[in-house]
Amino acid sequence: MKSEAFKNLLLETGDLYYFVIRFFKECFRPRYEFAELLRQCYLIGNKTLPLVGLTGFIMGLVITIQSHPSMEAFGAQSWLPSVVSVSLVREIVPVITALICAGKIGSSIGAELGSMAVTEQIDAMEVSGTNPFKYLVVTRVFAAVLMLPLLIVLSDTIALYGSFLGINMKQVVSFHLFTNQIFLKLSFGDLLPSLIKALFFGFAIGIIGCFKGFYTRNGTQGVGRAANSAVVLSTFAVFIIDLVAAQIADIFHII
Repeated sequence: MKSEAFKNLLLETGDLYYFVIRFFKECFRPRYEFAELLRQCYLIGNKTLPLVGLTGFIMGLVITIQSHPSMEAFGAQSWLPSVVSVSLVREIVPVITALICAGKIGSSIGAELGSMAVTEQIDAMEVSGTNPFKYLVVTRVFAAVLMLPLLIVLSDTIALYGSFLGINMKQVVSFHLFTNQIFLKLSFGDLLPSLIKALFFGFAIGIIGCFKGFYTRNGTQGVGRAANSAVVLSTFAVFIIDLVAAQIADIFHII
C-alpha cells in the first residue's frame, strides 16, 4: 500500500514537471491572450483583495497589541513601530497573504478548470482550434504571478495602518511620528525580498491549481478532489519556497 502511494506520488511529480515545461514552452509562443490575462488579473485581484486586506489589518493590529507588553517590560515602547513594521513586511504579511491566496485562488482555479475538464469543454476548445493550455493555463498563472506582489504591498500598507491603531490603543502617537519611526528601520531592502518571494508564491499557486484542474477526471467528485488537493499542495509549496528563500537570504546576508 505504501509502495503504491509512493509510486503515485512520483508519477504525479513527473506529470507536474512536464506540465511546468509545457507552460514555459507555450507562454512565449503567439498568439498571446492579453484580453483573457487582464480579465484574470481583475478577477484574482478584485475577489482576493477584501479578504487579504481584512487579514492584513487584523495581523497588524493583533501583533502590535501582543508585542506591546514585552516592549514595555524593557522600556522600549518607542521601538514598537519599527520592530512590528519590519517583522510584518519581511515575513508575516507575505507568507500569510500567500496562504490566503493559496486557499482562495488555488481552489478557484482548480474547481473552475476541473469543471471544464469533466464537462469536456477543454476538449471542445481543442476541436474548435483554440489552444486551451494557452488560453486557460498560461493566462491564469501569469495573472497569479502579477497579482501576488500587488496584493502583498496592499496588505503591508493595511497591516501597518492596523499597527498604528494598535499602538494608539495603549498610548497616543501621531501618524507623522509613527511613519517616521517606521522608516528609521524599514527600507526598500526589506520589501524587495518579500516581493521576489511573492513572484514564486504566485507561480506555485497558479501552476498547481491549473495542473490539478486541467487533468481532473471522475466527474463532480474529481472536481472536489482537484480543488482540495490544489489548496493543500499550494500551501505546502508556499512553506517550502519561504524556507528556501530564508536559507538563501541567510547565505547572502540579504536579510
